[in-house]
Amino acid sequence: MIFLKKILKKILKKTVACLLVFLLTVAMIPSAVAQTTGAIAESAAPDLALPCASAILMDAATGQVLYEQNADQALPPASVTKIMTLLLVMEAIDSGKISLTDAVTVSAHAASMGGSQVYLKEGEQMSVEEMLKCVVIASANDCAVALAEFVAGSEESFVRAMNERAAALGMSNTHFENTNGLDDTATNHVISARDIAIMSRELISHQKILEYSGIWMDTIRDGSFGLTNTNRLVRFYPGCTGLKTGSTAKAKFCISATAERDGLSLICVIMAADTRDIRNAAATKLLDYGFANYSAYSAQAGEVAVTVKGGAEPVCQADYKGFGAVVPKGKSERVEKQIIVPASLEAPVAAGEEIGQVMYYLEGREIGSVPILAREEIARIDFSTLFCRLLSQFLLI
Repeated sequence: MIFLKKILKKILKKTVACLLVFLLTVAMIPSAVAQTTGAIAESAAPDLALPCASAILMDAATGQVLYEQNADQALPPASVTKIMTLLLVMEAIDSGKISLTDAVTVSAHAASMGGSQVYLKEGEQMSVEEMLKCVVIASANDCAVALAEFVAGSEESFVRAMNERAAALGMSNTHFENTNGLDDTATNHVISARDIAIMSRELISHQKILEYSGIWMDTIRDGSFGLTNTNRLVRFYPGCTGLKTGSTAKAKFCISATAERDGLSLICVIMAADTRDIRNAAATKLLDYGFANYSAYSAQAGEVAVTVKGGAEPVCQADYKGFGAVVPKGKSERVEKQIIVPASLEAPVAAGEEIGQVMYYLEGREIGSVPILAREEIARIDFSTLFCRLLSQFLLI
C-alpha cells in the first residue's frame, strides 16, 4: 500500500510539472505572435558623435526628423539668422508688398554694419533682387538690414515680425534681436537646431531662394564687385542646393545646408563647431548618413466614388491628395496603400467633407494617411426629384 502511494505521488509530481510547462508555453505564445505581427519598430539611429554642440537632419518634404543631436538647445546662430530675414522678405514679395525690381535706398544704419558686407554707402540704391543675392551668397549684413528697413520701416519693427513669424511656425526655442546675427552686443539672440530646420524648410518653399543659394560666384554693381558663396558645400558636395552659413566668436561655426538626390531633399543643421572645416565635415557626414539610409516614397493623388442613400445624386465623387514619406533605403516598393470608405453615405454630404482615408503601411506599420474629401455638395433628395426619378425608371420598363 505504501509502495503504491509512492508511485502515485511520483506520477502526480510529473503530471503537475508537465502541466506547468504546458501552461508557461501557452502563456508565451501571444507575446511571440505580437512581436511578429505588430508594428515593426524602426532601428535606432546610430550615434554619429558629430563634433558640434547640436545638429539635426530633416526631410524637407515632410518635416520628418531623421537624426538629431541635442537639437533643442538654444544657441547663438550667427548669420544663420538671415534665413528668417530672407523668409520675411520673400513673403513680402509674394504678397505684392514689394517686388524684386524695387530700388532700396541705403540708410546710415544699414551702411554701418560690420562683418560680412558688400560695403553699402549711405544713399546708395540697389534692387531688392541684388540685395537678396548679397545676403544669400555673401551673407551681407548691410543688405540684410537694408532689406529689413525697406520691408518694415525699421530694423526694430522687422525684428518684431521675425519673432512673431517664429512663434507662428512653432519655433519654441528662438528669440531674435537683430536681422543679421551679429552678436557682439546681443544678450539673448538664440535659436535651436530644430528651429533652424523648421524655418529653413519654410524658406525653401520659395523656389527663387534656391536659385540664389546654389550660385557659387556672381557679381553686383554691373560686374564691378564679386560675390563668392560662403557655403563651400554648394561647390564641393554633390546635390547641395544651399542654404546659409554663419560664424562669430560667440556662435562658433554654424550652417543650415540643403541637398537633394534621387527625389530626397534634406535639411542639415550644424551648430557651434570649432572651425569651418569641422562644420563642413560634420554637415557632409550627416547628409551622407541621410542619403545612404533613406529614400523618398511618393504616391499619386486619386479619386473614389461612393454610393449616397437619399441623395439628389446617387454617387458621391471624392478625391484624395498625393502622399509622401521617407522610408528606409530599399523599402519604397514595400509600401502598401489601403483605401477606407463606407459602403454608402447618407445624404446630405457637404463639399469638402471627409468621407474616408487612404492609409499607407510599411511592413504592417502605418507611415501616414491622407483624407478622402467629397468633391461636391449632395443634398437630400426632394419629392419632385424622387418622383421624376421613379417615373423615368417606370417609363424605361
